[in-house]
Amino acid sequence: MDNDFFAETARHFAVPGAAAAVLHDGREHFFRHGVTSVENPLPVDENTLFLLGSVTKTYTATAVMRLAAAGRVDLDAPVRAYVPELELADGREITVRQLLNHTSGLDWGTLVDTGEGDDALARHVAALATLKLVAPAGERASYSQSGFTLAGRIIENVTGQTYEQAVTTLLLEPLGLRDTHFDRDAVMTRRFAVGHEKGVVARPWRHWRANNPGGGIAASVADLLKWARFHLEAADLAGMRRPTAVLRGSNLGDAIGVGWFLREIDGVRTIGHGGSSNGQFAELLIVPERGFAVVSVANQGPDGIPFNQAVVRKALEDFAGVADRDPEPLPYNAVDARQVAGRYDNDAMVMTIDDTGTGLVLEVLLRPEIRDAAEVELPADHAPFPLGLLRADEYVITGGAFTGQRGFFTREDGVVVGVDLAGRLFGRVG
Repeated sequence: MDNDFFAETARHFAVPGAAAAVLHDGREHFFRHGVTSVENPLPVDENTLFLLGSVTKTYTATAVMRLAAAGRVDLDAPVRAYVPELELADGREITVRQLLNHTSGLDWGTLVDTGEGDDALARHVAALATLKLVAPAGERASYSQSGFTLAGRIIENVTGQTYEQAVTTLLLEPLGLRDTHFDRDAVMTRRFAVGHEKGVVARPWRHWRANNPGGGIAASVADLLKWARFHLEAADLAGMRRPTAVLRGSNLGDAIGVGWFLREIDGVRTIGHGGSSNGQFAELLIVPERGFAVVSVANQGPDGIPFNQAVVRKALEDFAGVADRDPEPLPYNAVDARQVAGRYDNDAMVMTIDDTGTGLVLEVLLRPEIRDAAEVELPADHAPFPLGLLRADEYVITGGAFTGQRGFFTREDGVVVGVDLAGRLFGRVG
Protein backbone atom coordinates (compact mmCIF):
# COMPACT_ATOMS: atom_id res chain seq x y z
CA MET A 1 0.00 0.00 0.00
CA ASP A 2 1.27 3.45 -0.87
CA ASN A 3 0.01 7.03 -0.60
CA ASP A 4 -1.36 6.93 -4.15
CA PHE A 5 -3.59 3.96 -3.31
CA PHE A 6 -4.71 5.63 -0.09
CA ALA A 7 -5.63 8.88 -1.82
CA GLU A 8 -7.33 7.16 -4.75
CA THR A 9 -9.41 5.01 -2.40
CA ALA A 10 -10.45 8.07 -0.39
CA ARG A 11 -11.51 9.84 -3.57
CA HIS A 12 -13.40 6.75 -4.77
CA PHE A 13 -15.47 6.72 -1.57
CA ALA A 14 -15.73 10.54 -1.44
CA VAL A 15 -14.09 10.67 1.98
CA PRO A 16 -13.17 14.28 2.89
CA GLY A 17 -10.37 13.29 5.28
CA ALA A 18 -8.66 10.09 6.36
CA ALA A 19 -5.52 8.77 8.00
CA ALA A 20 -3.97 5.34 8.44
CA ALA A 21 -0.94 3.82 10.11
CA VAL A 22 0.82 0.47 9.78
CA LEU A 23 3.27 -1.29 12.10
CA HIS A 24 5.38 -3.83 10.21
CA ASP A 25 8.81 -5.27 11.07
CA GLY A 26 9.08 -2.71 13.85
CA ARG A 27 8.64 0.22 11.49
CA GLU A 28 5.75 2.66 11.38
CA HIS A 29 4.18 3.82 8.11
CA PHE A 30 1.70 6.70 7.93
CA PHE A 31 -0.81 7.66 5.26
CA ARG A 32 -3.02 10.71 5.16
CA HIS A 33 -5.48 12.40 2.81
CA GLY A 34 -7.81 15.36 2.65
CA VAL A 35 -9.17 17.71 5.26
CA THR A 36 -10.70 17.74 8.71
CA SER A 37 -13.93 19.44 7.58
CA VAL A 38 -15.48 20.59 4.33
CA GLU A 39 -16.63 23.78 6.09
CA ASN A 40 -13.40 24.65 7.95
CA PRO A 41 -10.73 22.61 6.17
CA LEU A 42 -7.36 21.84 7.67
CA PRO A 43 -5.03 19.16 6.25
CA VAL A 44 -5.27 15.77 7.94
CA ASP A 45 -2.02 14.30 9.27
CA GLU A 46 -1.06 11.42 11.58
CA ASN A 47 -1.65 13.60 14.64
CA THR A 48 -5.19 14.70 13.71
CA LEU A 49 -7.77 13.48 16.23
CA PHE A 50 -10.65 11.32 14.99
CA LEU A 51 -13.48 9.85 17.03
CA LEU A 52 -12.83 6.11 17.44
CA GLY A 53 -16.37 5.00 18.26
CA SER A 54 -16.47 1.43 19.56
CA VAL A 55 -12.69 0.97 19.34
CA THR A 56 -12.99 2.72 22.73
CA LYS A 57 -14.30 -0.59 24.12
CA THR A 58 -10.78 -2.03 23.93
CA TYR A 59 -9.61 0.74 26.29
CA THR A 60 -12.48 0.12 28.72
CA ALA A 61 -11.82 -3.63 28.72
CA THR A 62 -8.09 -3.06 29.25
CA ALA A 63 -8.77 -0.71 32.17
CA VAL A 64 -10.91 -3.43 33.80
CA MET A 65 -8.08 -5.91 33.20
CA ARG A 66 -5.64 -3.55 34.93
CA LEU A 67 -7.95 -3.44 37.93
CA ALA A 68 -8.28 -7.23 37.83
CA ALA A 69 -4.48 -7.62 37.80
CA ALA A 70 -4.35 -5.42 40.90
CA GLY A 71 -6.90 -7.64 42.65
CA ARG A 72 -9.57 -4.94 42.66
CA VAL A 73 -11.96 -6.61 40.21
CA ASP A 74 -12.81 -10.30 39.68
CA LEU A 75 -13.94 -10.92 36.09
CA ASP A 76 -16.15 -13.79 37.20
CA ALA A 77 -17.78 -11.93 40.08
CA PRO A 78 -21.33 -10.58 39.77
CA VAL A 79 -21.52 -7.03 38.46
CA ARG A 80 -23.60 -6.14 41.54
CA ALA A 81 -20.51 -6.72 43.68
CA TYR A 82 -19.22 -3.46 42.17
CA VAL A 83 -22.48 -1.78 41.12
CA PRO A 84 -24.91 -2.67 43.91
CA GLU A 85 -27.45 -0.17 42.60
CA LEU A 86 -27.92 -2.18 39.37
CA GLU A 87 -31.47 -3.36 38.65
CA LEU A 88 -32.40 -5.41 35.58
CA ALA A 89 -35.80 -6.39 34.27
CA ASP A 90 -35.64 -10.01 35.44
CA GLY A 91 -33.30 -9.56 38.42
CA ARG A 92 -30.64 -11.66 36.74
CA GLU A 93 -27.02 -11.86 37.86
CA ILE A 94 -24.39 -11.14 35.22
CA THR A 95 -20.64 -11.24 35.58
CA VAL A 96 -18.03 -8.67 34.67
CA ARG A 97 -16.64 -10.99 31.99
CA GLN A 98 -20.10 -11.28 30.40
CA LEU A 99 -20.14 -7.51 29.93
CA LEU A 100 -16.77 -7.57 28.21
CA ASN A 101 -17.61 -10.41 25.82
CA HIS A 102 -21.20 -9.30 25.09
CA THR A 103 -22.85 -12.38 26.63
CA SER A 104 -24.79 -10.55 29.37
CA GLY A 105 -28.05 -10.82 27.42
CA LEU A 106 -28.53 -7.04 27.54
CA ASP A 107 -29.93 -5.53 24.35
CA TRP A 108 -27.83 -3.05 22.38
CA GLY A 109 -28.76 -0.17 24.68
CA THR A 110 -30.70 2.95 25.37
CA LEU A 111 -30.31 6.20 23.43
CA VAL A 112 -31.30 8.30 26.45
CA ASP A 113 -29.07 11.34 27.02
CA THR A 114 -28.16 11.41 30.72
CA GLY A 115 -26.26 14.67 30.54
CA GLU A 116 -22.65 15.77 30.70
CA GLY A 117 -22.24 15.71 34.48
CA ASP A 118 -20.10 13.32 36.50
CA ASP A 119 -23.27 11.33 37.27
CA ALA A 120 -23.89 10.48 33.59
CA LEU A 121 -22.97 6.80 33.94
CA ALA A 122 -24.84 6.41 37.22
CA ARG A 123 -27.98 7.83 35.62
CA HIS A 124 -27.57 5.54 32.61
CA VAL A 125 -27.26 2.50 34.88
CA ALA A 126 -30.51 3.52 36.61
CA ALA A 127 -32.22 3.42 33.20
CA LEU A 128 -31.15 -0.19 32.59
CA ALA A 129 -34.11 -1.46 34.65
CA THR A 130 -36.25 -1.01 31.54
CA LEU A 131 -33.73 -2.34 28.99
CA LYS A 132 -34.84 -5.33 26.95
CA LEU A 133 -33.09 -8.63 27.67
CA VAL A 134 -32.44 -10.64 24.51
CA ALA A 135 -31.14 -13.92 25.98
CA PRO A 136 -30.27 -15.57 29.28
CA ALA A 137 -26.92 -14.50 30.69
CA GLY A 138 -24.05 -16.43 29.13
CA GLU A 139 -26.20 -18.10 26.45
CA ARG A 140 -25.11 -16.17 23.35
CA ALA A 141 -23.13 -13.15 22.22
CA SER A 142 -25.27 -10.08 21.49
CA TYR A 143 -23.45 -6.79 21.01
CA SER A 144 -24.39 -4.38 23.81
CA GLN A 145 -23.39 -0.74 24.10
CA SER A 146 -25.05 -0.52 27.51
CA GLY A 147 -22.97 -3.46 28.69
CA PHE A 148 -19.87 -1.34 28.27
CA THR A 149 -21.52 1.67 29.90
CA LEU A 150 -22.05 -0.64 32.85
CA ALA A 151 -18.40 -1.71 32.71
CA GLY A 152 -17.48 1.98 32.85
CA ARG A 153 -19.58 2.33 35.99
CA ILE A 154 -17.66 -0.57 37.54
CA ILE A 155 -14.45 1.35 36.90
CA GLU A 156 -15.92 4.45 38.56
CA ASN A 157 -17.11 2.65 41.68
CA VAL A 158 -13.89 0.69 42.14
CA THR A 159 -11.51 3.62 41.61
CA GLY A 160 -13.57 6.44 43.12
CA GLN A 161 -12.84 8.48 39.99
CA THR A 162 -14.92 9.33 36.97
CA TYR A 163 -14.56 6.83 34.16
CA GLU A 164 -12.55 9.30 32.07
CA GLN A 165 -10.19 10.16 34.95
CA ALA A 166 -9.65 6.49 35.75
CA VAL A 167 -8.81 5.50 32.16
CA THR A 168 -6.42 8.43 31.96
CA THR A 169 -4.71 7.36 35.20
CA LEU A 170 -4.66 3.62 34.42
CA LEU A 171 -3.73 3.78 30.71
CA LEU A 172 -3.37 7.05 28.85
CA GLU A 173 -0.78 8.75 31.08
CA PRO A 174 1.40 5.65 31.73
CA LEU A 175 1.47 4.86 28.00
CA GLY A 176 2.19 8.45 26.95
CA LEU A 177 -0.94 8.67 24.81
CA ARG A 178 -1.00 12.46 24.70
CA ASP A 179 -3.21 12.61 21.62
CA THR A 180 -6.00 10.46 23.09
CA HIS A 181 -8.85 12.31 24.80
CA PHE A 182 -12.43 12.14 26.04
CA ASP A 183 -12.74 15.80 26.98
CA ARG A 184 -14.04 18.08 24.24
CA ASP A 185 -12.13 21.00 25.77
CA ALA A 186 -8.92 18.99 25.24
CA VAL A 187 -9.91 17.97 21.71
CA MET A 188 -10.81 21.48 20.52
CA THR A 189 -7.33 22.83 21.30
CA ARG A 190 -5.84 20.34 18.83
CA ARG A 191 -6.41 19.53 15.18
CA PHE A 192 -9.43 17.27 14.98
CA ALA A 193 -11.75 15.84 12.34
CA VAL A 194 -15.49 16.34 12.19
CA GLY A 195 -17.88 13.76 10.84
CA HIS A 196 -19.76 14.05 7.56
CA GLU A 197 -22.84 12.34 6.17
CA LYS A 198 -22.77 12.25 2.38
CA GLY A 199 -20.57 15.33 2.20
CA VAL A 200 -22.43 17.41 4.80
CA VAL A 201 -20.96 18.12 8.24
CA ALA A 202 -22.65 15.85 10.80
CA ARG A 203 -23.80 17.43 14.03
CA PRO A 204 -23.43 16.99 16.95
CA TRP A 205 -19.73 16.22 16.87
CA ARG A 206 -20.26 13.47 19.43
CA HIS A 207 -23.18 12.21 21.50
CA TRP A 208 -23.74 12.12 25.24
CA ARG A 209 -21.16 11.42 27.93
CA ALA A 210 -22.68 8.10 29.04
CA ASN A 211 -21.54 6.75 25.66
CA ASN A 212 -17.88 7.29 26.57
CA PRO A 213 -17.02 3.76 27.82
CA GLY A 214 -18.40 2.27 24.61
CA GLY A 215 -17.43 4.90 22.08
CA GLY A 216 -16.19 8.28 23.31
CA ILE A 217 -12.45 8.42 22.70
CA ALA A 218 -10.86 10.75 20.14
CA ALA A 219 -7.31 9.88 19.11
CA SER A 220 -4.75 10.24 16.36
CA VAL A 221 -3.65 7.27 14.27
CA ALA A 222 -0.16 7.78 15.71
CA ASP A 223 -1.54 7.23 19.22
CA LEU A 224 -3.79 4.40 18.04
CA LEU A 225 -0.72 2.64 16.63
CA LYS A 226 0.98 3.07 20.03
CA TRP A 227 -2.09 1.43 21.56
CA ALA A 228 -1.75 -1.50 19.15
CA ARG A 229 1.99 -1.82 19.90
CA PHE A 230 1.20 -1.85 23.63
CA HIS A 231 -1.16 -4.80 23.17
CA LEU A 232 1.40 -6.62 21.05
CA GLU A 233 4.02 -6.25 23.77
CA ALA A 234 1.99 -6.53 27.01
CA ALA A 235 2.39 -10.20 27.97
CA ASP A 236 0.08 -9.80 30.97
CA LEU A 237 -2.78 -8.88 28.63
CA ALA A 238 -2.38 -11.87 26.30
CA GLY A 239 -5.40 -13.44 28.00
CA MET A 240 -7.60 -10.84 26.33
CA ARG A 241 -6.91 -12.68 23.04
CA ARG A 242 -8.25 -16.05 24.23
CA PRO A 243 -11.75 -17.00 23.05
CA THR A 244 -14.47 -16.58 25.68
CA ALA A 245 -17.54 -16.66 23.41
CA VAL A 246 -18.05 -18.12 19.94
CA LEU A 247 -19.49 -15.99 17.13
CA ARG A 248 -21.46 -17.42 14.25
CA GLY A 249 -21.73 -15.99 10.75
CA SER A 250 -20.09 -12.71 11.69
CA ASN A 251 -17.52 -10.55 9.95
CA LEU A 252 -16.72 -9.16 13.40
CA GLY A 253 -14.85 -12.36 14.10
CA ASP A 254 -15.01 -16.04 14.91
CA ALA A 255 -15.02 -15.43 18.65
CA ILE A 256 -14.74 -12.76 21.32
CA GLY A 257 -11.91 -12.60 23.83
CA VAL A 258 -12.04 -9.87 26.45
CA GLY A 259 -12.87 -6.68 24.59
CA TRP A 260 -11.36 -7.96 21.32
CA PHE A 261 -12.94 -9.69 18.35
CA LEU A 262 -10.88 -12.72 17.30
CA ARG A 263 -10.78 -13.77 13.69
CA GLU A 264 -8.74 -16.14 11.55
CA ILE A 265 -7.93 -14.60 8.17
CA ASP A 266 -6.15 -16.64 5.51
CA GLY A 267 -4.98 -19.06 8.20
CA VAL A 268 -3.60 -16.30 10.46
CA ARG A 269 -5.09 -15.32 13.83
CA THR A 270 -6.00 -11.65 14.28
CA ILE A 271 -7.58 -9.45 16.93
CA GLY A 272 -9.40 -6.24 16.22
CA HIS A 273 -12.26 -3.83 16.72
CA GLY A 274 -14.11 -1.31 14.58
CA GLY A 275 -15.97 1.80 15.56
CA SER A 276 -18.48 4.31 14.27
CA SER A 277 -19.76 7.63 15.55
CA ASN A 278 -21.64 10.50 13.93
CA GLY A 279 -20.00 10.49 10.49
CA GLN A 280 -16.63 9.14 11.68
CA PHE A 281 -15.35 5.58 11.42
CA ALA A 282 -12.31 3.68 12.70
CA GLU A 283 -10.81 0.23 12.21
CA LEU A 284 -8.01 -1.42 14.19
CA LEU A 285 -6.58 -4.84 13.32
CA ILE A 286 -3.60 -6.60 14.93
CA VAL A 287 -1.81 -9.78 13.83
CA PRO A 288 0.07 -10.80 17.01
CA GLU A 289 2.10 -13.62 15.46
CA ARG A 290 3.42 -11.23 12.79
CA GLY A 291 3.95 -8.22 15.06
CA PHE A 292 1.71 -6.36 12.63
CA ALA A 293 -0.99 -3.74 13.14
CA VAL A 294 -3.02 -1.45 10.90
CA VAL A 295 -5.37 1.38 11.82
CA SER A 296 -7.57 3.42 9.51
CA VAL A 297 -9.91 6.34 10.25
CA ALA A 298 -12.24 8.33 8.00
CA ASN A 299 -14.68 11.21 8.43
CA GLN A 300 -17.46 10.31 5.99
CA GLY A 301 -20.61 8.30 6.45
CA PRO A 302 -21.67 5.84 5.37
CA ASP A 303 -18.77 5.13 3.01
CA GLY A 304 -16.09 5.48 5.66
CA ILE A 305 -16.82 1.85 6.48
CA PRO A 306 -15.94 0.29 3.08
CA PHE A 307 -13.06 2.78 2.79
CA ASN A 308 -11.51 1.53 6.04
CA GLN A 309 -12.14 -2.06 5.01
CA ALA A 310 -10.35 -1.52 1.69
CA VAL A 311 -7.37 0.12 3.42
CA VAL A 312 -7.07 -2.59 6.07
CA ARG A 313 -7.29 -5.37 3.49
CA LYS A 314 -4.70 -3.73 1.24
CA ALA A 315 -2.30 -3.22 4.14
CA LEU A 316 -2.80 -6.81 5.30
CA GLU A 317 -2.00 -8.17 1.87
CA ASP A 318 0.88 -5.85 0.98
CA PHE A 319 2.69 -5.82 4.32
CA ALA A 320 1.71 -9.10 6.00
CA GLY A 321 0.91 -11.28 2.99
CA VAL A 322 -2.57 -12.06 4.35
CA ALA A 323 -5.51 -12.06 1.90
CA ASP A 324 -8.98 -11.23 3.24
CA ARG A 325 -11.90 -12.09 0.93
CA ASP A 326 -15.69 -12.01 1.31
CA PRO A 327 -17.54 -15.36 0.93
CA GLU A 328 -19.42 -15.97 -2.31
CA PRO A 329 -23.22 -16.12 -1.81
CA LEU A 330 -25.32 -19.01 -3.07
CA PRO A 331 -27.40 -18.57 -6.25
CA TYR A 332 -30.86 -17.09 -5.63
CA ASN A 333 -33.39 -19.70 -4.50
CA ALA A 334 -37.06 -18.64 -4.28
CA VAL A 335 -37.96 -21.15 -1.54
CA ASP A 336 -35.08 -20.07 0.70
CA ALA A 337 -35.81 -16.39 0.00
CA ARG A 338 -39.45 -16.71 1.06
CA GLN A 339 -38.41 -18.32 4.34
CA VAL A 340 -36.25 -15.39 5.43
CA ALA A 341 -38.21 -12.46 3.94
CA GLY A 342 -40.15 -10.49 6.53
CA ARG A 343 -40.01 -7.86 9.24
CA TYR A 344 -37.75 -8.01 12.30
CA ASP A 345 -37.02 -5.57 15.11
CA ASN A 346 -35.27 -4.82 18.40
CA ASP A 347 -35.54 -1.98 20.90
CA ALA A 348 -33.79 0.55 18.63
CA MET A 349 -34.24 -0.56 15.02
CA VAL A 350 -36.63 -2.14 12.53
CA MET A 351 -35.34 -4.46 9.79
CA THR A 352 -37.17 -5.48 6.63
CA ILE A 353 -35.95 -8.20 4.26
CA ASP A 354 -37.74 -8.10 0.90
CA ASP A 355 -37.76 -10.80 -1.76
CA THR A 356 -37.64 -9.08 -5.16
CA GLY A 357 -38.09 -12.31 -7.10
CA THR A 358 -34.46 -12.28 -8.21
CA GLY A 359 -32.72 -11.46 -4.95
CA LEU A 360 -33.05 -10.26 -1.37
CA VAL A 361 -32.84 -6.67 -0.10
CA LEU A 362 -32.28 -5.70 3.53
CA GLU A 363 -33.26 -2.34 5.05
CA VAL A 364 -32.59 -1.25 8.65
CA LEU A 365 -34.27 1.89 10.00
CA LEU A 366 -34.04 3.56 13.38
CA ARG A 367 -37.39 3.33 15.15
CA PRO A 368 -39.43 6.52 14.53
CA GLU A 369 -40.11 6.95 18.25
CA ILE A 370 -36.37 6.83 18.95
CA ARG A 371 -35.67 9.45 16.32
CA ASP A 372 -38.58 11.64 17.49
CA ALA A 373 -37.49 11.48 21.13
CA ALA A 374 -33.82 12.21 20.44
CA GLU A 375 -32.63 15.54 21.78
CA VAL A 376 -29.88 15.71 19.15
CA GLU A 377 -29.83 15.12 15.40
CA LEU A 378 -29.22 11.45 14.61
CA PRO A 379 -27.50 10.13 11.44
CA ALA A 380 -29.71 9.50 8.43
CA ASP A 381 -30.88 5.95 7.79
CA HIS A 382 -28.93 3.93 5.25
CA ALA A 383 -30.26 2.95 1.86
CA PRO A 384 -31.33 -0.72 1.46
CA PHE A 385 -28.61 -3.32 0.84
CA PRO A 386 -28.58 -6.36 -1.45
CA LEU A 387 -28.28 -9.59 0.50
CA GLY A 388 -26.98 -13.02 -0.48
CA LEU A 389 -27.58 -16.26 1.41
CA LEU A 390 -24.75 -18.54 2.50
CA ARG A 391 -24.84 -22.09 3.78
CA ALA A 392 -26.07 -22.98 7.29
CA ASP A 393 -28.62 -20.12 7.48
CA GLU A 394 -25.92 -17.47 7.18
CA TYR A 395 -25.88 -14.44 4.84
CA VAL A 396 -23.61 -11.71 3.49
CA ILE A 397 -24.40 -8.15 2.36
CA THR A 398 -23.21 -7.85 -1.23
CA GLY A 399 -23.41 -4.12 -1.93
CA GLY A 400 -23.44 -0.65 -0.43
CA ALA A 401 -21.64 0.75 2.59
CA PHE A 402 -21.81 -2.53 4.52
CA THR A 403 -20.54 -4.84 1.78
CA GLY A 404 -19.13 -7.97 3.39
CA GLN A 405 -21.16 -7.65 6.59
CA ARG A 406 -22.26 -11.12 7.64
CA GLY A 407 -24.94 -12.51 9.91
CA PHE A 408 -27.26 -15.46 10.41
CA PHE A 409 -30.87 -16.48 10.86
CA THR A 410 -32.22 -18.43 13.81
CA ARG A 411 -35.01 -20.99 13.58
CA GLU A 412 -37.49 -22.67 15.89
CA ASP A 413 -39.14 -25.85 14.61
CA GLY A 414 -37.74 -25.06 11.18
CA VAL A 415 -39.25 -21.55 11.02
CA VAL A 416 -37.04 -18.44 10.87
CA VAL A 417 -37.73 -16.41 14.05
CA GLY A 418 -34.80 -14.01 14.22
CA VAL A 419 -31.80 -12.54 12.47
CA ASP A 420 -28.42 -11.44 13.77
CA LEU A 421 -26.77 -8.36 12.22
CA ALA A 422 -23.37 -7.12 13.42
CA GLY A 423 -23.83 -8.96 16.71
CA ARG A 424 -27.28 -7.45 17.31
CA LEU A 425 -30.36 -9.66 17.52
CA PHE A 426 -33.61 -8.82 15.71
CA GLY A 427 -36.75 -10.84 16.48
CA ARG A 428 -39.27 -11.64 13.75
CA VAL A 429 -42.51 -9.66 13.93
CA GLY A 430 -43.98 -10.27 10.50
